[in-house]
Amino acid sequence: MGTVALGPHWAVLLFPLLVFGVPTEEPTTGGAVASSSPGGCRQCCDSEDSLAPADAADEVVASPSALPYILPEVRPYINITILKGDKGDRGPLGTPGKLGKEGPRGDRGSQGTKGAKGQVGSPGAPCQKHFSAFSVGRKTALHSSEGFQPLFFDTVFVNPDGHFDMAAGHFAAPLRGLYFFSLNVHSWNFKETYVHVMHNEEAAVILYAQPSDRSIMQSQSVMLALAPGDRVWVRLFKRERENAIYSDDVDTYITFSGHLIKPEDD
Repeated sequence: MGTVALGPHWAVLLFPLLVFGVPTEEPTTGGAVASSSPGGCRQCCDSEDSLAPADAADEVVASPSALPYILPEVRPYINITILKGDKGDRGPLGTPGKLGKEGPRGDRGSQGTKGAKGQVGSPGAPCQKHFSAFSVGRKTALHSSEGFQPLFFDTVFVNPDGHFDMAAGHFAAPLRGLYFFSLNVHSWNFKETYVHVMHNEEAAVILYAQPSDRSIMQSQSVMLALAPGDRVWVRLFKRERENAIYSDDVDTYITFSGHLIKPEDD
């Protein structure tokens, strides 16, 4: 069978089918299917009265020769993967942001394991090699005479090195350094109490109590820097009124104590 060549008139008739296409949907039973062509279409079994005429406003009249040729929109496809370049270098670090609000305090964690034993520390300072201490008392009351009167002691509590001379009633410093001394006496009813703690021939501190209907304990303490051979002792002083300190043979109401705190050569 030979091939039939199509003339230009056949091309004009087939052009609308290429542009608008042909209907592919099956018609609904018993009803008319609207056609995309002007005037619509109908089944051969339908009467002409069953089809309502198309409205003049909705009727489209177009001649196949008058329709423009519309090309379908073609969107180019670009394979992005072939356009992806190499990874760039990391940019510079930006400026730090503002400090945020402090969060709530977390729960206390579990106790950790015990650490290893540390190294032995360096040796401490050498122990003090020089000592001096005494503590003496008096069991006899004393009334002052005119002027000054040394206070002697008759009871020894501590005097290991004999630095307190009981006969002279004074302490003699064996070393240069700092020494601490304390004096305690008991006042006498209605009599004045006026006592000096002496450093050599100078009064270092005073212990004083006004006359009262009640006798009470009085105390005084002082720290002195002494040179070897310096003496520290106690004296009673009488002014216009009678001066006295109280004690008895049973209890010791008068005590005088001292000790070396820091030798100067340490």
